[in-house]
Amino acid sequence: MRSEIVMFPNKILRAKTKRIERVDEKLLEEIRKLKKILEESENGAGLAATQIGISKSFLGIKDKGEVKILINPIMEASFGEKVYPKIISEGGGESDFLEGCLSFPDLYGTVKRFLKIKVSWEEIRNKKLETRHETLEGFEAIVWQHEEDHLRGVLFVDHIKEEGGKFYYWKDKEKIKVDVNEILVKEK
Repeated sequence: MRSEIVMFPNKILRAKTKRIERVDEKLLEEIRKLKKILEESENGAGLAATQIGISKSFLGIKDKGEVKILINPIMEASFGEKVYPKIISEGGGESDFLEGCLSFPDLYGTVKRFLKIKVSWEEIRNKKLETRHETLEGFEAIVWQHEEDHLRGVLFVDHIKEEGGKFYYWKDKEKIKVDVNEILVKEK
């Protein structure tokens, strides 16, 4: 499965995707491919078309075991300010939420995100695009922002660098702090 996902520093990860205007068989096949890859991913919560080498504006998000396909997604509004999300344990303890990316295996970091957003996207109904709107909170809002960033050529490491977030290499249950610039230098 990893071989089908584009890895950083592949330049397509920096591509701004093209808006989808019509439904055709090629698009449907590309959607099936993305959906299958995400379904087979053990720890992927979402996947953008650019991550499988397609420069079109669609992504998939896992929702209760099912993959939901979102075409031409847009974050219309955010509520509150961007914060570093936290994980609260049953005992009330707090720890950093570490965001990862299938295009950056074993790398995780803290990224400021809006915890409540209003979004719109299109879905395919009878081979036509129909617009949908929803307000998302928490984990769903975080995943949406991460995947929509991909469609604009923005990567989670960009946010970590810009915001001074924490960045880790996680292998064999060991978490090692890394300088995000060591990763971004591979793009040169």
